[in-house]
Amino acid sequence: MRARRRTVLAGLAGLTGCLGAAPRDERGPLDAGGVDARVGFVGDVMLGRSVTDRWEGKDPAGVWGATLARLARLDGLVANLECCLSDRGQRWPEKTYYFRADPDLAVPALRAAGVSVANLANNHILDFGTTALADTRAHLADAGVAAVGAGPDRSSAVEPAVVAAGGLTVATVAFTDQWPAYAAGEESAGTAYAPLDRTVPSTRRLVGDALDRAREADPDLVVASLHWGPNWETEPDATQEAFARWLIDRGADVVHGHSAHVLQGVEVYRGRPILYDCGDFVDDYIHKEGLHNKRSAIFELVVREGRLDRLRLVPVEIEREAVHPAGDEAAAWLRETMRDRSGAFGTTTERAGEGLAIPLETQ
Repeated sequence: MRARRRTVLAGLAGLTGCLGAAPRDERGPLDAGGVDARVGFVGDVMLGRSVTDRWEGKDPAGVWGATLARLARLDGLVANLECCLSDRGQRWPEKTYYFRADPDLAVPALRAAGVSVANLANNHILDFGTTALADTRAHLADAGVAAVGAGPDRSSAVEPAVVAAGGLTVATVAFTDQWPAYAAGEESAGTAYAPLDRTVPSTRRLVGDALDRAREADPDLVVASLHWGPNWETEPDATQEAFARWLIDRGADVVHGHSAHVLQGVEVYRGRPILYDCGDFVDDYIHKEGLHNKRSAIFELVVREGRLDRLRLVPVEIEREAVHPAGDEAAAWLRETMRDRSGAFGTTTERAGEGLAIPLETQ
């Protein structure tokens, strides 16, 4: 592993990212040719409230519907966990929405989906206080899911998570600009909170140091997972765009955005994908007319022969507190919408089955 990580990516020698890997494809192709790994990214996963009620006493894997077969083909999956996993704790005062899931449902569900990294840097992980946060981290550890973005103090909250994904080692850092009251302190539990703005010196130091620690693990792939920006916006603002590009310049290979509850476009910057917002993967949130927040995608990063080859968008939709492969209408909407929203960044897309593919090496 160490020898191949020193391999410089052909055509990407000027980048500061870490990826380099040997060919591997053990399970049969989703794409032709040798594939080192397929790493998946999804948006918000909220397994509480009506989702818990719907699946209580049933097979927890049912939460993923027929997408489970697709998820099983991935070598790793990074998700934003939009709830705590606990039956303890007290509600944080003066909030409108509180999200927590029954660990007896949520833990086997996450394990069934093959979630390898759970982002906890968000505005709901402390809805039931620090006790529930500690329970969440413990339950995830027992399930073999790496937690990132929140912890018993600031140092642990910003600590990278390092996992294996097929033939790769993936290091993930996570931050949020949501709900500053949940921010971890030097000796207090909470989230990896920061104003996600590259012009803020404290943010550059905090996030830059986290990326440096991620690279100390000698990873093949560095992921920055961000819970950021306002809800119900279909495009990022200029501050988000500048910060995402700064992350790539600073060494990230993938920017994994979430929080808006709707899909935003994909930008390819220096051969690296910026997923500005992956939308909602599974939840019981209200449907916003015209925004289609029940429709999103599995974003599959295909790494082939040591290169970031392409990003595949597999359409999905939420129905009856479960995620399913998108029907014809929803799939067509996703293709049209993501062509348009990604095209605003000059991103080239191609039809790939019911979804899209974004070639990375040529952009």
